[in-house]
Amino acid sequence: MSLRGKTLFITGASRGIGLAIALRAARDGANVAIAAKTAAPHPKLPGTIYTAAEEIEAAGGKALPLIVDVRDEANVQSAVEQTVAKFGGIDICVNNASAIQLTGTLQTDMKRYDLMHQINTRGTYVTSKACIPFLKQASNPHVLNLSPPLDMSAKWFAPHVAYTMAKFGMSMCVLGMAEEFRADGIAFNALWPRTGVATAAIRNALAGDEGMLHCRTPEIMADAAYVIFNRKSTECTGNFFIDDILLYEAGVRDFDKYRVDPTKDLMPDFFVPDSAALPPGVTLKAARAA
Repeated sequence: MSLRGKTLFITGASRGIGLAIALRAARDGANVAIAAKTAAPHPKLPGTIYTAAEEIEAAGGKALPLIVDVRDEANVQSAVEQTVAKFGGIDICVNNASAIQLTGTLQTDMKRYDLMHQINTRGTYVTSKACIPFLKQASNPHVLNLSPPLDMSAKWFAPHVAYTMAKFGMSMCVLGMAEEFRADGIAFNALWPRTGVATAAIRNALAGDEGMLHCRTPEIMADAAYVIFNRKSTECTGNFFIDDILLYEAGVRDFDKYRVDPTKDLMPDFFVPDSAALPPGVTLKAARAA
């Protein structure tokens, strides 16, 4: 398994899960286009496209930092073309950029509603569309959306209809495009975490610093994405993967290494179907109580 020489176009890759996926690929010697908005340091968000590029190159990869707003079709198209000009093509597209606000219908203003749908659903659609012509030319092309299984349970919608719709829109792209481009050999898959992942979104939008201690690290998602990218695109498409189930099936048995704090119970994430049982021997309880 190796991504050496492969080119990844990753939205939102300046921090968090996107950066973790980039660094995992970089260790193989991959090329990474960092398509993200943060060009200058942000008071509440770690990292910029330039610090991410430094980390990627230090890990052994090649980086192309690009200022990209996924809401802007021309901006996305230009970034994709710059990536192809520098690296000769695109092998993997990762739709990671996302916006979140967990509010009910009456508490969600339409500006925020539009932002979530423009970044999550529309941004994923636009980015995939721009990459597909080049993915058709790749030897093992993959598109990965960081989005949940399409579990149409009211409990996932009622507390935050707008956010759920926006995230499920990303998953609907997987469902439709996997079949639409099956004959072209392009894989479209979704990957979602069972637990909270220690990112700025968790700290700022959900649970603060204490909540971060009840999370797994972004590396669990990076390792899971790596497994997907190394599968044959013609045989692995249209799937909605949960991180620990996928990794367990790939042979991973030590999941405690992904805990931020082994003495804390893990916080379950949204959208994980009741049917997605924990792998054998894996627990969300604190490691000391396992």
